Amino acid sequence: MLDPAIIWDWLGLLLRWFHVVAGIAWIGSSFYFIALDLGLRDAPDLPAGAHGEEWQVHGGGFYHIRKYLVAPDRLPAHLTWFKWESYATWLSGMAMLAVIYWAGAELYLIAPAKADLAVWQAVALSAGVLVAGWGAYDLLCRSGLARQPGWLMALLFAGLVVLAWGLVQVFTGRAALLHLGAVTATIMSANVFLVIIPNQKRVTADLRAGRQPDPALGKAAKLRSTHNNYLTLPVLFLMLSNHYPLVFATPYNWAIAALTFPVGALIRHYFNARHAGAGNPVWTWGAAAALVLVAMWLSARPVAEADPEADTATAAPRFAAAEGFDQVTGIVQTRCAMCHARDPLWPGLRHAPRGVVLETPAQVAAQARAIYLQSGRSRAMPPANLTALAPEERRAIRDWYRAADAAPWRLAGR
Repeated sequence: MLDPAIIWDWLGLLLRWFHVVAGIAWIGSSFYFIALDLGLRDAPDLPAGAHGEEWQVHGGGFYHIRKYLVAPDRLPAHLTWFKWESYATWLSGMAMLAVIYWAGAELYLIAPAKADLAVWQAVALSAGVLVAGWGAYDLLCRSGLARQPGWLMALLFAGLVVLAWGLVQVFTGRAALLHLGAVTATIMSANVFLVIIPNQKRVTADLRAGRQPDPALGKAAKLRSTHNNYLTLPVLFLMLSNHYPLVFATPYNWAIAALTFPVGALIRHYFNARHAGAGNPVWTWGAAAALVLVAMWLSARPVAEADPEADTATAAPRFAAAEGFDQVTGIVQTRCAMCHARDPLWPGLRHAPRGVVLETPAQVAAQARAIYLQSGRSRAMPPANLTALAPEERRAIRDWYRAADAAPWRLAGR
């Protein structure tokens, strides 16, 4: 019978796999339709109500596509809706948030030196940030700023910068950046679920009932779709950031996260301009590269001596009290701590891999499941077994973890 830690880790892997597949489907369709929309051309034989057309070649055949700003005179019986890609991406992302950050709140989410929250408080704050982020954004889009999209985007960016800074003051760096991405992804998916699809359904219902659809519905949906297009690349960066300590475990992690939004917008602007036939704005790549260099420079700033996250690992009593803990602590400090330290000794490492520090017994206990899976159940760590972790030492790690008899939801000492 598989032990709970292995089942829990496989659950995280399968959710991540599904999340990536759903995200590819959503981003792919989003990018395709933006490119299609911008590439539409006028033609002398366009039917009444048609905005433009495009010819495409793919898979050995040709496609003739026309877009109607409202709808054709006769609505076809077969109408394909693009919505489940968005819903599946958000739902799988929320499941991952619950499995990793909520179930493991004391390890991944809470930073006691910043805000000594109870687990329920941290989880409530995490969920509340997602809801509040969408609510604030939706109010902006329904205000008069909807008629000034440039100012609306500027205000949205300012709000995201403030949010990034605020999240870093409460959560661990990894969780803060992940939540900034989750807030942005929630805005994007809610745009589809609460605005874009409902507006399209109203238009469809009006047409089938013989009524004239309200053009404002299409304009509102188009505004939200454009926002989604420009927010996609920053969300992807933020979701990947939790694998790179140079991003999430540095003093200016909030500023680095904020810079990803103009970088992503510049890259999307380049492709949007090309698709629209509006020239070749190569300057966007130079501007994006300059901002990336700023982010790299920020990541190299010295870490303050009083690092609020350096000693926040809370010992999991179940693991600290288990038979063999002292032996395993010695093994980890000998074989792992040269890299997993505040100041790694391994050449070329500036930060501990994935921000995991294993210098104290409390930190070893807090990382029990990761140590068990990475070094006890598998040979992932040390990489290439560079520090010569012996088979009997791996066995000691397995025996210690099993002695604790820990279920995954008790990992952090609940």
